[in-house]
Amino acid sequence: MNITGKLFEITPSQQISDSFKKRTFVAEYAENPQYPEYVSFELIQDKCDLLDGFKEGEEVTIHFNLRGRKWTNREGVVKYFNSLQAWRLEKGHQMHEGTATSFTDAEDDLPF
Repeated sequence: MNITGKLFEITPSQQISDSFKKRTFVAEYAENPQYPEYVSFELIQDKCDLLDGFKEGEEVTIHFNLRGRKWTNREGVVKYFNSLQAWRLEKGHQMHEGTATSFTDAEDDLPF
């Protein structure tokens, strides 16, 4: 999955344990500019460095995976958590080969 939006907030990397680090950021996604959405993403491990070189306010295309986890608390109550795990960031809106259709002014040979 991917979306294009503006980087709204970038946080520093956090070393959670000796073997795990993560970094979060928020993108302003405005499919309807009147009601923008603020979507939180996370980067983990070696992907934390992907945000280096980006600044808040820049337009970015975010490629991500939707992740979900099940957790049972001490009382036996089951809870579910979702996260958006980014794995690739591109400056601006990048068109990929095969994703765009080009139209030309070809001569129309239809009989009507």
